[in-house]
Amino acid sequence: MKTKKALVLAASLALTGPCGMAQDLTLRPDNIDQILDALTIEEKASLLVGGRNENFAGGNNATVGGTRDLVPGAAGTTRSVSRLGVPPTVLADGPAGIRIAPTRPGDTETYYATGFPVGTSLASSWNVDLVRNVGRAIGNEVLEYGADVLLAPGMNIHRSPLCGRNFEYYSEDPVVTGLIAAAYSNGVQDNGVGVSLKHFAANSQETNRTGVDEIVSPRALREIYLKGFEIAVKNSAPWTVMSSYNKLNGPFTQENGELLTTVLRDEWGFDGIVMTDWIGQRNTAAQVRAGNDLMEPGQDVQIQEIVEKVKSGELAEADVDKCARRMLEYIVKTPRFKGYKYSNKPDLKAHAAITRQSATEGMVLLKNNDNTLPLKDVEKISLFGITSYDFIAGGTGSGDVNKPYVVDLLEGLTGAGLEAEGSLCDLYLSYKSYMENKKEADRTGGRGWGKEILPEMPVSRTAIDKQAKISDMAVITIGRQAGEGHDRKIDDDFNLTDVERRMITDVTDAFHAQGKKVVVIINTGGVVETASWKSLPDAILLAWQPGQEGGNSVADVLTGKENPSGKLTMTWPVAAMDHPSSLNFPLSGNAGFRRRGERENVDYTLHKEGINVGYRYFDTNGVDVSYPFGFGMSYTTFSYSKPVVKAGKDGFEAHVTVTNTGAVAGKEVVQLYVSAPKGDVEKPVHELKAFAKTRTFAPGESQTLTFKVDNYSLASFNEAKSEWIADKGVYAIGFGADSRDIRCKADYRLAKTLSYPVNNVLAATRPL
Repeated sequence: MKTKKALVLAASLALTGPCGMAQDLTLRPDNIDQILDALTIEEKASLLVGGRNENFAGGNNATVGGTRDLVPGAAGTTRSVSRLGVPPTVLADGPAGIRIAPTRPGDTETYYATGFPVGTSLASSWNVDLVRNVGRAIGNEVLEYGADVLLAPGMNIHRSPLCGRNFEYYSEDPVVTGLIAAAYSNGVQDNGVGVSLKHFAANSQETNRTGVDEIVSPRALREIYLKGFEIAVKNSAPWTVMSSYNKLNGPFTQENGELLTTVLRDEWGFDGIVMTDWIGQRNTAAQVRAGNDLMEPGQDVQIQEIVEKVKSGELAEADVDKCARRMLEYIVKTPRFKGYKYSNKPDLKAHAAITRQSATEGMVLLKNNDNTLPLKDVEKISLFGITSYDFIAGGTGSGDVNKPYVVDLLEGLTGAGLEAEGSLCDLYLSYKSYMENKKEADRTGGRGWGKEILPEMPVSRTAIDKQAKISDMAVITIGRQAGEGHDRKIDDDFNLTDVERRMITDVTDAFHAQGKKVVVIINTGGVVETASWKSLPDAILLAWQPGQEGGNSVADVLTGKENPSGKLTMTWPVAAMDHPSSLNFPLSGNAGFRRRGERENVDYTLHKEGINVGYRYFDTNGVDVSYPFGFGMSYTTFSYSKPVVKAGKDGFEAHVTVTNTGAVAGKEVVQLYVSAPKGDVEKPVHELKAFAKTRTFAPGESQTLTFKVDNYSLASFNEAKSEWIADKGVYAIGFGADSRDIRCKADYRLAKTLSYPVNNVLAATRPL
């Protein structure tokens, strides 16, 4: 009691001068207690509600607007308390670069941001140093454009290849997700700005994303959907976490105290702020009570609700104080609080060079018969596919970036000294112009979030035969676009369209008849079906959506300037429905006519597959795939040798030597898989626990890679005991080029069973 009285007295003295005159009290990092005491309940409530967004109409839709007075086009702000020196802060979308308005009324300057590779591309590099470097460049643009937090990285698991937002996310595996996200976050935060890990948690579909109840077992939650967030929180200390739109086992995540406080804060030690995803008014008091510190994009009625419910006793002021304190602790870290004089002129040219190179390292060579790539003795190329002339840099929605330009494949190949056959180019460019004009005439409105894909142009067999006679080879680009608010379809999206199938068939037939090669480029943010047609072309390069320098990046790989070293971070199945999760996913027409609240996979989705997501299912059950998790080829070859596992106090350290056995310099990704001994719960045949990438090394050179794995990471979650349990026995350690290509092995023996108890929370609310 004496201590509390002393603090009150100190605060009182700070507010008065020697004659009792009031003095200014201004926020500093060391006086947050005083500021908190000085805030009225209305001011505390205002700190928890985002600044009004002039484009936000309210309601229950997921909407984003502008922030005209601070950083135009940014997603939102926090509110100021000017009398106490509390400034507003600015939150801007990501994750492929900062999303702000490129032009401003009455201003002749432009404010474009670099369009970096999408999440699937960055993750497929398996290179945490590269990803941190990309994050550092993105964070510099956040800083220099006057924002304080980037709403990224996106971390949701690729539960199904049909999720429309997979391009923003990293993997079907939580270890890849967590380590790549941590590297990205550390890079951004190296600039003194913050990130927001999103969308916490189980935002596994876009269909009815603001209302669907994701029903997930505690084990699947802990091992699959939360583990990546846990890794990122512990390895990068993010400033913020964004709670997702959806419900999770009953309540909305935004008002789920078990998720936001018990797990995130109490178990993982997160000490930043939690903000909502951009939603209208929900149960604001419940959100505050759960530990959701900031409601975005913010409405005045939410402030009123907090104040009224504190005054009525329905909401404890202590809960408001916790959130307000965390908001103040966040604000004093920001560049805006520190008075940073941002330039509005980041080095876009330098960042373009970073995106060009980083995109090449995430590209995955899926096929390369007879060393078709890199190109040799090729001068003239027939360039097929509308996407060759209309390249897709990134996905749609808040993850889109207002870029200064996009390099298409025609431009990239021309810049690399190759000739694209002119009459075919003219045909496609005329079609592109016609379709773009038609789309503009047909446009009825909308937010224009990102690039729309043009339908493929049919090309007659006669025209293709002519091309096969006058060109040295053919390149076909297959493009796909997806994004926020919509999930993908199987027909004409995951699967190729009839026009695309005919084009691949006719082009390969015609060019092979002339003894000439065909290469397919896949320009997509997510998985497409390949099993039915991959035997036709001579080579297939998965370019992903590689950012604004995409055409140059692809050309760098095709010509051998860069050796592809990317590997898949998700399984490419034979068919979309081979994923067990696709049986419980919102496919077209499945909503039926049941009353709202009872539409399976729309109002609620049962994760019946549990932990059997991706390779955990395919490899354990021996199901055929088109390309396995971790797969990726190179222009050179590698051997693995000298596997060593050394036990330590809390886990093991593993080593393997990689040798370049081919003819050109390159990099290799090595994946460490662990097969656990039997225990009380069923386990997958193996699970990824670590990975590493070599430096670029020459033919004949070797490099020894080191992996560290702690015993906690070996544990499986036992729901009955609410414990992570690492069973005693022998753990088989496999060093793999992919999940089905284990090159060498070693063992690790755990002498006794270890348990790590956690809170018994987040129980499923429907039978699974």
